[in-house]
Amino acid sequence: MIDGVSGVLVLAGTPIGQVADAPPRLAAELAAADVVAAEDTRRLRRLVGDLGVEVTGRVVSYFEGNEVARTPGLLEALQAGERVVLVTDAGMPSVSDPGYRLVAAAVQAGIRVTAVPGPSAVLTALAVSGLPVDRFCFEGFLPRKPGERARRLAEVAGETRTLVYFEAPHRTLAALEAMRDAFGADRSAAVCRELTKTHEEVRRGPLADLVAWAADGIRGEVTIVVAGASGGPDVAGDPESLRAAVAELEEEGMRRKEAIAAVAVRAGLPKREVYQVVHIDD
Repeated sequence: MIDGVSGVLVLAGTPIGQVADAPPRLAAELAAADVVAAEDTRRLRRLVGDLGVEVTGRVVSYFEGNEVARTPGLLEALQAGERVVLVTDAGMPSVSDPGYRLVAAAVQAGIRVTAVPGPSAVLTALAVSGLPVDRFCFEGFLPRKPGERARRLAEVAGETRTLVYFEAPHRTLAALEAMRDAFGADRSAAVCRELTKTHEEVRRGPLADLVAWAADGIRGEVTIVVAGASGGPDVAGDPESLRAAVAELEEEGMRRKEAIAAVAVRAGLPKREVYQVVHIDD
């Protein structure tokens, strides 16, 4: 804050598909901004062209690769009293997109942070999935490495809330296969592809069916919604079943300690009980 003047950080939602879905305030905020921080400046040019907006403020790139280096400069602009509008390629900034670091820095510095609410692939996918939406968890992108992906899914195998994931099209099949292995072939899910766009598609069914469907290849932006666990254990509590479940996770690359913790959640048992069963012969 300089001479009692503080700027404002505006997180501006952008369309996830059709430009007509842009929130009415978006054009006004882009036109009035002193600084527009954009994940992709080329996409920003297309967006403002479609909206018929002239950006008079300075435009800077702000993406994953330069987020750390760019944040101090943008914070200085805010402290100098400027209005900084942050936009990403689609949806709300900081939700699996650049923005969190700048928001955290602004809050720490006492800068006002507000938002132009707009389309969200998370909420849109939930709404059309046909799965329970009263309680849900957003898990973002899964790890790319198979072992890490299996560990992440094992951690939430017993989660009773609906789960939402983002995924790249070329990794969607592998993600669905890993979900099938972690959650069970009969767990209901929905793959939402190209939401709000011309070729929008929502494919619903058990994970086993979705794996078979995805085998032919997937194109476009993908959001996966998976039903939560039924609430009952999906691993039997007898020693043989517990050992088998732990061994299966270890084969997928998970460390024994993590596998035991994951199986304990799925079986509804304390970790120490599963540990004792697994190490009974050690």
